[in-house]
Amino acid sequence: MPENTVACPDCDLLQHIPSLPPRGKALCCRCGKVLAINNPGSNERALALAVGAAIVFIIANTFPLMGLSAAGREVDTTIIGGAWAMWQEGHQMTAALVGLCAIVAPAVYIGITIVVLVAARRYRPVPFWVGNLLHWAELAQEWAMAEVMMLGILVALIKIADLATVIIGVGIFATGALIALITAIAINFDPEEIWAQVQWSAGNAPVFANSSPTIDYQEAEK
Repeated sequence: MPENTVACPDCDLLQHIPSLPPRGKALCCRCGKVLAINNPGSNERALALAVGAAIVFIIANTFPLMGLSAAGREVDTTIIGGAWAMWQEGHQMTAALVGLCAIVAPAVYIGITIVVLVAARRYRPVPFWVGNLLHWAELAQEWAMAEVMMLGILVALIKIADLATVIIGVGIFATGALIALITAIAINFDPEEIWAQVQWSAGNAPVFANSSPTIDYQEAEK
């Protein structure tokens, strides 16, 4: 397959990506899907955002999300504490989903993103295991749903506001910042730039994340 050839994720047409000017875009000639964007410094920004997200993630899972005060008693909880409380009350499936989507998946996504971007800056060519981590990062991103948890917290606050005094904790602000940072990482992170530098055991040819080996290139040209 010729170098810099990708398959459109929407229509599967294989096509060559030319050198793009700064801020330039390559669109699919069949369906108009954006195939590549030359955004200078995007991965450097993504690395800085990922480091910030790691710090905010620790804060969000260490400090209480909120507290409740009623009849002279005060209680508070963290994300992990809430998931554990649901587990102890017999809602194991819900607790597992909360733990996966609000704790495990965001942590894996942020951690892998940092490792991949640091490796891409340090090694030339990029080791093959970085390409494998990119697959895991994509999977973790799909399961990282901290915004769904935040929506649930806001709904709960509205429902219990008349029953008890709600004390907003540092954790809820950190969770909001974490959601914003994860979104910013996804916008700035350019995995195609890293895929093009990956050194595979079969050779030095760059491989793109959205390439499809099931489509014959010659047939696509006809």
